[in-house]
Amino acid sequence: MSKNNAGQFNELATLYEDTAHWSFRKEIEIPSVLQAIGDVGGLSVLDFGCGTGMYSRWLKQRGAGRVVGYDPTSGMLNYARRRAEKESPGISFVTRLSPDLIGQFDLVLAVHVLQYASSGSELQDMCADMVGLLRPGGRLLTLPIHPSYDPRRSYYERYGLRLSADDLQKPYVDGGGVRIGLCKNGKQGSVSASYWSAASLERALGQAGLRSLNWRELDAPECAALDQAPKELHAYLQKPHSIIIEGVRARDPR
Repeated sequence: MSKNNAGQFNELATLYEDTAHWSFRKEIEIPSVLQAIGDVGGLSVLDFGCGTGMYSRWLKQRGAGRVVGYDPTSGMLNYARRRAEKESPGISFVTRLSPDLIGQFDLVLAVHVLQYASSGSELQDMCADMVGLLRPGGRLLTLPIHPSYDPRRSYYERYGLRLSADDLQKPYVDGGGVRIGLCKNGKQGSVSASYWSAASLERALGQAGLRSLNWRELDAPECAALDQAPKELHAYLQKPHSIIIEGVRARDPR
């Protein structure tokens, strides 16, 4: 992530933390991610682009061994450190990926990160960084913007989220601009991101050495069927703004 892209998050820590209580994350995204991750008992985990460290804290509380949160944004990391000291001690937070972290982790989690690659080469570099942190056989879970998201500004607004393509006539062009806004309870903030197609994401992750790629739609794990989810969430479930991609680092990268 470029410094310009990272800097846009410095003032958003409190608002971003609040989103954990908003329905599309609380009822859908967060339980979907935790279900996909499964048992983390004793695992070494790196939370790539950890933001306020919410997933870092939860994974530590669920029994993960070593937990490292990485984020280049000082405002987010300052918040993450303060919360972790009170709620989940033992997490390390870093602003850069030092060589001693390479190949050390069983799991790398990267939630809402890949959309902040502003070019194809930056997307490739970001994927290489994520996969390079894994031990051979380690697993990556990442959540980019859904390649089939609804590009209309109003679609997700009822959930406190705004996604709008810069060019509504061509919303699904690789590298195309997407404005992501958070707006609820009188609070607002927004950042700039980029759209990446399924083909580009798979190519970048594959070239980085990730194998056995699997795409998982977000759902409502606590509901027996999607139509049993709260009615107000149906529109989001029909067009979730994000999706889980998971894969395993090749044991032999050659």
